[in-house]
Amino acid sequence: MREVMLYPGEDGYWVAECPSLRGCVSQGKTEEEALKNIKEAINCYIHALEEDNLPIPEEKFETKVVAV
Repeated sequence: MREVMLYPGEDGYWVAECPSLRGCVSQGKTEEEALKNIKEAINCYIHALEEDNLPIPEEKFETKVVAV
């Protein structure tokens, strides 16, 4: 299970990021598509780490929302 941040991008697409996997970012035309795409990106990222015998970063789930 991974934390994912989802937000609208400047180009009208939805951006999805997985903060615990540095650089793991995807996007989609809709929120649903962006979530589907980030799930695939997370799986590919972890698979690549496993293939290279590299450690898989742990998930921390510490999220805070600050209203400004």
